[in-house]
Amino acid sequence: MTPSTWLHEQFDKTGSSIGFRITRKLDEVQSPFQKIEIYESTDWGNLMLIDGAMMLTSRDNFFYHEMMAHPALFTHPNPKHVVIIGGGDCGTLREVLRHPGVEKAVQCDIDEQVTRMAEKYFPELCESNSDPRAELLWDDGIAYMANCAPGSVDIVIVDSTDPVGPAEGLFNKAFFASCHRALKDDGILVQQSESPLALLELIKEMRAEMGKAGFASFQTLPFPQPCYPTGWWSCTMAKKAAHADFGFREADARAKPFATRYYSADVHRGAQALPPFVAEALQG
Repeated sequence: MTPSTWLHEQFDKTGSSIGFRITRKLDEVQSPFQKIEIYESTDWGNLMLIDGAMMLTSRDNFFYHEMMAHPALFTHPNPKHVVIIGGGDCGTLREVLRHPGVEKAVQCDIDEQVTRMAEKYFPELCESNSDPRAELLWDDGIAYMANCAPGSVDIVIVDSTDPVGPAEGLFNKAFFASCHRALKDDGILVQQSESPLALLELIKEMRAEMGKAGFASFQTLPFPQPCYPTGWWSCTMAKKAAHADFGFREADARAKPFATRYYSADVHRGAQALPPFVAEALQG
């Protein structure tokens, strides 16, 4: 293989890199916010990069999208109104709308071009974009949450990129306070929370910011994500009440009326058992 057939992404924070064998570059657009690139690979389907960072591949995106959506929706007693901040590739929206009890799902991403690229190169992720329960907005997610009516939302899913650039403001007390205000008393905040192996300090800092905003109970769920740094990723759920129960509707998860490739009731239960080094760090 010649070097030109491989696309490598370096992760300075983790001191590692990952490479994908590619056949050609399919598209590139510079939006007002970021550069979006699409590549065709030999084994991973299409790849989307934003500002040089891997966002998703056709082959493995289901890990992330299913775990960002289903644990929270099966933990909440009756989720009807869901807001997704970010999530422009629409995969998390698709998973949320698999739940027949959801009456409204708002997706607010700052960059419309991410969605347009997904529609063209990842159409399977956009299957629910025309669902009458879906509302797609291209706007500032921070401002959107700040303007949400108090106590109007059941679940907020923050499907963001890493905490740099346009997503930097989605990991701090001010944004989490807006989410806290918008959520009902039994509402759940879900945030993608990076690698529990290499970026554990970031998870601790994020949970601390959530705590400053009024959230009192947290649960971090790890899952595999081969195209992200270390191949091991996580989402973190937060609730308002202290010592809140993160038990989920296991019978409903087992009887779910839709197919999934990774998420299941057993996977959900297993993800709740954190490895000792992660559990100890997050309790400290």
